[in-house]
Amino acid sequence: MLSPSTTRVTTASRTAGGAADADSGGAGAVMREAGAAGAVGAADMPGAVHPAIAVMDRIAIAMLRPSPLARGRACPVTCGPGVCGVAMSPHYASALTRVDPSPSRSGILQGHPPLADARESRLMKQMLVTLVEDALAAAVAAGEVALAELPDVELERPRDPAHGDWATNVAMVAAKAAGTSPRVLADVIAARIAGHPDVAAVEVAGPGFINMRLSDAALQRLVVEVRAQGADFGRSDLGHGRRVQVEFVSANPVGPMHVGHGRWAALGDSMARVLEHAGWRVQREFYVNDSGVQMDIFAKSVAARYLQHCGREVPFEDEWYQGTYIAEIAEEICQGEGAVWSDADPAEREAHFREKAYAQVLEHLRSVLHGMGVDFDVWFSERSLHAPGPDGRSEVDVAMDRLREAGYIYEKDGATWFASTALPEYGDDKDRVLRKADGDLTYFAADIAYHMDKFARGFDRVINIWGADHHGYVARMKAACAALGHPGQLDIVIGQLVTLLRNGEIVRMSKRTGEMVTFEELLDEVGPDAARYFFLRRGTDQPLDFDIGLAKEQSSENPVYYVQYAHARICSILRRAAGLPAEADVADAAAAGTFVPMSADLSLLTDQAELTLLRKLAEFPEVVEMAADRLAPHKLTTYAEDLAASFHQFYTLCRVVSDDAAVTGARLALVDASRIVLAGVLGLLGVGAPQRM
Repeated sequence: MLSPSTTRVTTASRTAGGAADADSGGAGAVMREAGAAGAVGAADMPGAVHPAIAVMDRIAIAMLRPSPLARGRACPVTCGPGVCGVAMSPHYASALTRVDPSPSRSGILQGHPPLADARESRLMKQMLVTLVEDALAAAVAAGEVALAELPDVELERPRDPAHGDWATNVAMVAAKAAGTSPRVLADVIAARIAGHPDVAAVEVAGPGFINMRLSDAALQRLVVEVRAQGADFGRSDLGHGRRVQVEFVSANPVGPMHVGHGRWAALGDSMARVLEHAGWRVQREFYVNDSGVQMDIFAKSVAARYLQHCGREVPFEDEWYQGTYIAEIAEEICQGEGAVWSDADPAEREAHFREKAYAQVLEHLRSVLHGMGVDFDVWFSERSLHAPGPDGRSEVDVAMDRLREAGYIYEKDGATWFASTALPEYGDDKDRVLRKADGDLTYFAADIAYHMDKFARGFDRVINIWGADHHGYVARMKAACAALGHPGQLDIVIGQLVTLLRNGEIVRMSKRTGEMVTFEELLDEVGPDAARYFFLRRGTDQPLDFDIGLAKEQSSENPVYYVQYAHARICSILRRAAGLPAEADVADAAAAGTFVPMSADLSLLTDQAELTLLRKLAEFPEVVEMAADRLAPHKLTTYAEDLAASFHQFYTLCRVVSDDAAVTGARLALVDASRIVLAGVLGLLGVGAPQRM
């Protein structure tokens, strides 16, 4: 349990073998809790494009067909001799404390995961990009096209699958510079692509689009790629090993979480998983709002209920927290400590109850989130921003001094203002008060200090997930980060509200308490898998209707059941084919090569249902990259349902195990590849992949 009155001071960085700590007793506010700590060195920073690579002529590169690295991509990041960790603000390093770091995240910050080669990350798409680049470069070299510089090649999926697997508008982009029409240039490129063994058909359409359809052999080869890479299939280096922090949930520690917090928990954790798969080094952070007026009201509320429980008649103000949980906390304190606080000094009583109740609520938040598989690397206390550092200044003071030195602070009407409108590109419509005329700080002042601290820890990018009520806060926060020297490094995802339904009817109150339905109650009723999946089915810019009845239904109407059933069906097929008992672990058996050898004749996979399933499997790497690039994990739920539908259709139309041993082997290999990708997408969603249902 996080105790605000007992701390341990971290004095050494976490190493691969564990953490070195020095205990320090005594009272004091908990400043922050981290899963890892340590300085970030140059070896932890993403590699730059090698100068020799950057100046290479692209035509020569295309003709020589070098590795993807020689095409001007950033060199992979390396950890070097040190160990990656969380670097704290130099100003506040000596005040760093942590208590009971979350064990489940211990591997994330001690070293980053291996990054996949670009060939593995984009697979079919990257192969076609290279093919088009080579065709255009060869045409230039042969004098068929006059271009001083080759354009970037972009591919997209045609709206109508009948037009092919991929299309590019590169001829339309480059035609003017080449001094020819888009269709003529497209014909030149298409002629050089035609006949490639991985392309079954290439055609020029409309004003100059080039449509390409993959060959059966290219699709069949995917099965080998998926099975060889296993859980790493779809991993990419989109993030180039850069460090990103995702801050989410950050509920006030004065009561239970509502269902909206559950949506942000699912979104933030899945977003972090997707970013990790796309080559980012991710830290998950929970900002604990443990300072300010709400904590004083919380203490008064618990103290009043405590006195009432002790038989005292005391008034309970309307603006205090009214929930039954306040009475439950007070009763628990009374049972544990008796009535000793009933005659104590009111200020001392409230101070004691503030810390006692705060610790209980924080532990409750941690427990509920863990129950949905969401654990944080860092629990950051707002109080730490107001505590004095070695030079007597708080981090809020340091942040304001930095803004003042940069020319973004001024005094007016006795107050201290941030000149947000001096950065008009961020769209804030007025300047913002940081310190009021009465001397009190605004919440915005602490938020600026918090973001200064984030970037001081060495993050290349910071992502905040906020509720819809914070929409008006976005412009000022981005402006403040820019003023601190970090323009464009803050992303803010604004989410919409959740409406609970039960079989189509709006659920307004909990049957148990008569108050709002809490996130914990919802989790208890539908389970973590259904909760996470339903929370992630819509984009964050859309309100979400969560139907409790549908989430509990065991039928194809329930999307999470439908997807999980596909995985369970696959595992059943593989177990039966291998003659394994029902309790056998399919993943272990597959890893041991029990099912299908890698030498299966995949050229036999020519049925339309097989090819449709292969095409859907081929989409996984690009879906992951899209979800990472757009911070949109909901793309994965759509993909998961489409993949499950493709598999069910394949299973209906194609007999997997038959008297034809060669066909059986090929289809079992396809089934196993489907298992790997389904488990992969469910894993990125944080949803279980059951082997039996």
